[in-house]
Amino acid sequence: MPTVRQPAVAGTFYPARRDSLEEVVRAFLAQSAAGAINDSPKALIVPHAGYVYSGAMAAAAYACLASGAAGITRVVLLGPAHRVAVRGLALPDADVFATPLGAIDVDREAVKSLSGLNQVEISSAAHVAEHSLEVQLPFLQSVLGEFRLVPLVVGHASAEDVAQVLDRLWGGPETLIVVSSDLSHFLSYDQANVIDQDTVNRILALSPLDSYRKLVALRRSMACCCPPSVISYVRGWLDYAIPATRLETKAAWSVMRRLLSSRTPAMSDQTENRGQILLPIARASIAATLGQPFNADESARWLQERGASFVTLKQNDQLRGCIGTIEAHRTLLADVRANAQAAALRDPRFSPLTLAELDITRIEVSVLTPKEQLTFDSEGQARGQLHPGVDGVLLEYGSYRGTFLPQVWEQLPSTDEFMRQLKRKAGLPMDFWAEGIKLYRYRVEKWSETDDPER
Repeated sequence: MPTVRQPAVAGTFYPARRDSLEEVVRAFLAQSAAGAINDSPKALIVPHAGYVYSGAMAAAAYACLASGAAGITRVVLLGPAHRVAVRGLALPDADVFATPLGAIDVDREAVKSLSGLNQVEISSAAHVAEHSLEVQLPFLQSVLGEFRLVPLVVGHASAEDVAQVLDRLWGGPETLIVVSSDLSHFLSYDQANVIDQDTVNRILALSPLDSYRKLVALRRSMACCCPPSVISYVRGWLDYAIPATRLETKAAWSVMRRLLSSRTPAMSDQTENRGQILLPIARASIAATLGQPFNADESARWLQERGASFVTLKQNDQLRGCIGTIEAHRTLLADVRANAQAAALRDPRFSPLTLAELDITRIEVSVLTPKEQLTFDSEGQARGQLHPGVDGVLLEYGSYRGTFLPQVWEQLPSTDEFMRQLKRKAGLPMDFWAEGIKLYRYRVEKWSETDDPER
């Protein structure tokens, strides 16, 4: 019997039901079809966040394949390791990758062609929970139909390591290369436009990639597939690929440049609209519990996807309640409703909120990404992996458990003090450390009510 890699993020990053997933992907692709190009590119760089965040951009990339889709029978898919430390590049031991849309066969002949490369290993652990590859598959299935897959999780590998692998897999027009990667994270809209465009322009000009060094220096804007970065992948293509493939590579980056230039304020507005929907839902849930009906629009389809959230209440910039969920186990709508009520009435640090207080209470809703476990040998090594101002952190030790949202860095900017207070919140001594401590990090997208009485 073939070994099957089952979907790990269906129901969180994208819908788990086949019909819902087909509808969502079809809608994204339909919106992007008008922007399709005549010549199908050899390679694509596609973002790998949840579909509500990156689906439109991913569809814009895959729509470019329309003219050549019928001739593509193999996809080489590379994505960064988020869950497991990988030295080099990791292939799966599975024969098949499954999604709600069906099964995709792993190209065993292509896998065999990589034997003998020291930087390539077989690791089921690297693939079992990795989302960077999985989120690409429903789009590929929808656009290409049947194809064979070469899935590679990339960890600590040099550009030369990646280039050597790609050289063996490059093939002809039957082979598509897909790099699953986000560029900058956690920047303002204007900053991201400047840095991303500068990066792309330098790659197109085959010039030194100073912008990548700037990216690393900023820390908050590190590329999601670093290390190695998407820049390392592309440098490998440009430096190692034979001259006949350089034009194809440059054409692929031309597509990426077009995609980046389409990053219009409307995308930012889409993010803001989520807050405009979630905040009234949280307020309505509290108001209904206190006996004051308040209407909120709950019709958005993405509210029915599973999600994890925190709801924070403040009065005069002082905390008045905060309750949340670390892992998604119900719809985002149900999660925000329940956490809003709990923050108002069941936070053990505060007395229950009264109806008289509701009007002077400001609400903040945070939606969490899936948590990522850190690997370390010491507390200092663990602290060194945290990104102040960016990472939310969950600490577990036996029955002890505590978490801080990224917002807490505003009060505790020192990593040392942040960790001390986190241990204290978990019920442990602030100087405590033991081998059994587990740390997870996650990130959030948050929205807050303003002081405008009309909100």
